[in-house]
Amino acid sequence: MSDTSSEKKQSSRARLSSLLQLVHFMRPYSGTLVAAAVALVFTAGVTLSIGQGLRILIDQGLASGSAEQLGDAVYVIMGLAVLMAIGTFTRFYLVSWLGERVSADIREAVFANVVALQPSFFDENRSGEIMSRLTTDTTLLQTIIGSSLSMALRSLLTTVGAVVMLLVTSVKLTLIVLSAVPLVLLPVLLYGRRVRNLSNQSQDSIAHVGSYAGEIIQHIKTVQSYTREDDERRAFAAESQRAFLIARRRIRQRALLVAAVILMVFGGLSGMIWSGGNAVVSGAMTGGELGAFMFYAFMVGMGFATISEVWGEIMRAAGATDRLIQLLEETSEILEPAAEQEPQGAALTLDQVSFSYPSRPRQRALDAVSLDVPPGKSLALVGPSGAGKSTVFELLQRFYDPQAGAIYLGGVNLKDMTTRTLREHLAVVPQAPAMFTADVSYNIAYGKPEASHDEIVAAAKAAHAHDFIMALPEQYQSHLGEQGVRLSGGQKQRIAIARAVLADPDILLLDEATSALDAESERHVQEALEELMHGRTTVTIAHRLSTILQADTIAVLDHGRLVATGTHSSLLGSSPLYQRLARLQFREEDVA
Repeated sequence: MSDTSSEKKQSSRARLSSLLQLVHFMRPYSGTLVAAAVALVFTAGVTLSIGQGLRILIDQGLASGSAEQLGDAVYVIMGLAVLMAIGTFTRFYLVSWLGERVSADIREAVFANVVALQPSFFDENRSGEIMSRLTTDTTLLQTIIGSSLSMALRSLLTTVGAVVMLLVTSVKLTLIVLSAVPLVLLPVLLYGRRVRNLSNQSQDSIAHVGSYAGEIIQHIKTVQSYTREDDERRAFAAESQRAFLIARRRIRQRALLVAAVILMVFGGLSGMIWSGGNAVVSGAMTGGELGAFMFYAFMVGMGFATISEVWGEIMRAAGATDRLIQLLEETSEILEPAAEQEPQGAALTLDQVSFSYPSRPRQRALDAVSLDVPPGKSLALVGPSGAGKSTVFELLQRFYDPQAGAIYLGGVNLKDMTTRTLREHLAVVPQAPAMFTADVSYNIAYGKPEASHDEIVAAAKAAHAHDFIMALPEQYQSHLGEQGVRLSGGQKQRIAIARAVLADPDILLLDEATSALDAESERHVQEALEELMHGRTTVTIAHRLSTILQADTIAVLDHGRLVATGTHSSLLGSSPLYQRLARLQFREEDVA
């Protein structure tokens, strides 16, 4: 039992320590923070002064029967109200601005770190949950920093100040009020931990709902083609209902917490009013003093109520901060070198490379593979599905590092150059090219943002994409929709080829770049690719052997092993696997 209690205390401390890490993001805005603190203290001081204005109003205005003194007392209270309004405006503006600014900085810092992480991180973490942290959690932090935390600090200041004024006015009545404090703290301690745990569960469930919805929307055509709309509606409704039930439990606990605090606070106030009323009747204190005392006691009670209500939000913020800090502290497994080396030429070499994916550590994706591609020459990778062709591409781009062996570019180990330098020498045309939700020019110039319009057009013409682009409603300024939904598969492929042409790389990585094209387009694009490949080191993943007949070297892979290398004609006589692949494919093509 004691171990469980200790673990909960450690967990609570860990969450609160996460909040302290927000100080790092607030430090650049220390001037704004100080100004907000000054406005907060000023407003609290003016608020406390209203109690004395109330005492003057009762004792000198109402009790004296003088209209002039009554007017003076009202002017004092109005003056204090104006000052309080000015201070509140200043505090609210500065604190809200700080909340928005810090949340934006955290969002930018998390995103900047996330985009630099290795792909295996995204294999293990759903993109929807990462997006939830970037949006929902940072919005929650903005609310806490810009509103709830300010309310808590204001309530703390006014509560402490009100207690001091209570003691100055009447020690006896103050003791009555303070006797209710332990009773007020009891529900905070009792329900606070439950609220915190349920808040974390609620945030996780909302993130899961968002991730689930994002996945379904992303694959909406597959969902509809298999008529799974009703099933997905029911599944989403179940996920949403689960999130609602957790949120309802959290709301119930928070409501009970606030209700218990208010009940305890006003129970103490009622005892104070009864005792203070008797003191006024007996002449031990004036009506103005009792009015001021009641005002301060009310401030103490409302201060405790506000703090107890905000405490649940602060615990939610602690959980959100913890989730964001986890993303901030993630480090890429691809380590950058301390001293970078520049590649000398465009030769590619794989030397006894062995690799297993992190999700399948016991299964070799590549097993002691050695390949050599001289500068300006072409290498084609062939083999059945799962042979390791795509893995070679992953390692060449250094999305992963091999567990054994080494890969060299221009005689330099890839680990001895930065990923930026390496990838600036590469251009990739994947089988399923990525299109961004922007216009045609943006998508073509993605690898070379500074390219002129003429350069973009020249690249499109080289990729045989210019004609269909000119037929679009706004030509090169036409938006392609989400993931290029307004283009056909072949058109997307030609945009991707134009992107590679514009990048003008030393090394081309082609994942069967013409696979999505019709026969006529394939012939034109193949000619463009042959011109683009001229003088460049090229590695091609070949699914159709007819596209790589002229490759300088063909490497045959099977189950992660290199089983044969040579030209098309030599492999037909030496490699049974290549013979089988060629027999199947060329027979099918002859029939077609």
